[in-house]
Amino acid sequence: MKKITNPVGWFEIYVRDLERAKKFYEKVFERELYEIPAPDDSDIKMVVFEMDEDAPNASGALVKMEGMEPGGNSTIVYFSSYDCEIEQKRVEVAGGKILKPKFSIGEYGFISLVLDTEENCIGIHSLK
Repeated sequence: MKKITNPVGWFEIYVRDLERAKKFYEKVFERELYEIPAPDDSDIKMVVFEMDEDAPNASGALVKMEGMEPGGNSTIVYFSSYDCEIEQKRVEVAGGKILKPKFSIGEYGFISLVLDTEENCIGIHSLK
């Protein structure tokens, strides 16, 4: 029997100001991000969300890379939450904007849509 796995294995959110974006995500989600070294011949700078390899869901990183501009993309990363209104309340304090406050998606729970400090649209999802 084929083992079913989560469809998302990793995500990257491209940013202009890595330190500003790092502070935003750490404040909103109360999670530490840490820098990982880039290859020597690379212009990539990356901070990674703390992760537990044995836990469900995916981890990812904020990335500053020449040629990859943030904002206006058509991909939305949804962060899991106990109650998305908790993180939503931290968004503006952290320098972001609320696009669509917490709303029901029926039997699948609730989401909030927000802009980070780099103009990337992200979602926050909760069952409550």
